[in-house]
Amino acid sequence: MAPFLGRVPHAIARVLVRHTFRYADFMNQDRTLSRRRWLGTTLAAGAALPLLPAASAEGDLRIAPFRYDVTPPVGHPLCGGWITPVKSVDDPLEAIGFVILGAGDPIVVCAVDWTGLLNEAHIQWRTALAEAAGTTPDRVAVQCVHQHDAPFVCLASEALVAEEKTGLTVVDTAFFAECLNRGRDAVREALPTAKPLTHVASAEATVDRIAGNRRVEIGPDGRVVRMRGSACRIPELIALPEGLIDPQLKTVAFYSGEEKIAACHYYACHPMSHYGQGAVSSDYVGLARKRIQAAEPGCTHLYFTGCGGNIGAGKYNDGSPEARIELTDRLHAAMVNAGKMLRPAPLKKVSWATHDLLPEVNPVFTEAGELAQVRNAANAASNRIRPAMRVSWIRRLETKIPIILSALHLDEVTLLHLPAESFVEYQLRAQSLAPDRFVATAAYGDGGTWYIPTKEAFPQGGYEVSVANSAPETDDAMSAGIRELLGQG
Repeated sequence: MAPFLGRVPHAIARVLVRHTFRYADFMNQDRTLSRRRWLGTTLAAGAALPLLPAASAEGDLRIAPFRYDVTPPVGHPLCGGWITPVKSVDDPLEAIGFVILGAGDPIVVCAVDWTGLLNEAHIQWRTALAEAAGTTPDRVAVQCVHQHDAPFVCLASEALVAEEKTGLTVVDTAFFAECLNRGRDAVREALPTAKPLTHVASAEATVDRIAGNRRVEIGPDGRVVRMRGSACRIPELIALPEGLIDPQLKTVAFYSGEEKIAACHYYACHPMSHYGQGAVSSDYVGLARKRIQAAEPGCTHLYFTGCGGNIGAGKYNDGSPEARIELTDRLHAAMVNAGKMLRPAPLKKVSWATHDLLPEVNPVFTEAGELAQVRNAANAASNRIRPAMRVSWIRRLETKIPIILSALHLDEVTLLHLPAESFVEYQLRAQSLAPDRFVATAAYGDGGTWYIPTKEAFPQGGYEVSVANSAPETDDAMSAGIRELLGQG
């Protein structure tokens, strides 16, 4: 074990091992992330690649894009099991990413067309990609895109609803394990094809008529009255202003000489036009990504949903099939416009930074209270599965397993990776904290905490606050972590 752990600071290695084992312990069942398996596979992966230099010099960097299918089979639960399960597939779901070599231990970034990966599921996904890349899980960022006609996975919750004989299913664990294996295979197949990474470029373009703040109707008492969701047909809500949003789509592209190898696109808005009928789809964001991918087949395109926790398309989307096409057209146009402004510059320095976030549980929730909701057979499926996810979060925090924030610094560009359904204020705050850097933010990483409102939003109430698993103080803790990460660029 010593040669492998010697590749990372001993404190980090101890934290990774301890947190992984604690999570498996509290699950109280056999999991693929067991102590023996985690050590064995990680050691094997570490031995698969030579030791890499701690700092990169110009010309040493390489990049290996990968992609694999994660489309659930017919009958599989969607959105965690409280909407219609899979009946058909409108368009397939993918996990798309890249491995950067030559900047210390390999760095992996991956976007997944799923609603979310919570707690152990997120840890397992990162660990599987780390195994294949020959790195450690703390150097892997996995961000979900958050479409709703897609899987929403919490393994501990699946175990809990099964234990309580609810008759509900959150995820088919065999399918989940199959996706982990597909990820391992995709990364291993990509590594021998890695190309020199020589240049990086960044640009942004204004998105026309997609995003609007969901929390726009505030009563005289300062509380949210009604929410303008992902789709809306209420004229008075549609007529209200967009509210606070980030109107920019950001693109960061990687080059090998003059060849564009990969392009990452970032936009902060819930990525749903319509859903809930059992038709799997990557929705308008995935369709826009696939359209630009078809136009540039030699470049791997990734899409990341930014801090869209309080942002939706309801001002401009009535939930019709026609609206999905219009949203796709508008997002694709922004991708194309940003692409036209890319100006590659030699890439001289790549670094990776992480920050552990350990929030407090929202004090309105208790394990006993949430278990009672799980056990109440009169509750709708959503009102049993959501509490099961909350129980899993509470138990996780008891074992002190943090969420990992991370940042990939590329000269004056930063790719920032945040958890769950973070409010747009965090994204705007990150940009203000580093005004001299191009900051592209991806949220929907580890989804254990569900929504992460700002502390000012809690007194306003509203749906997002009602399902926020963490306390208002999470705002200060996450903002401090963002500040620390950006300071290391």
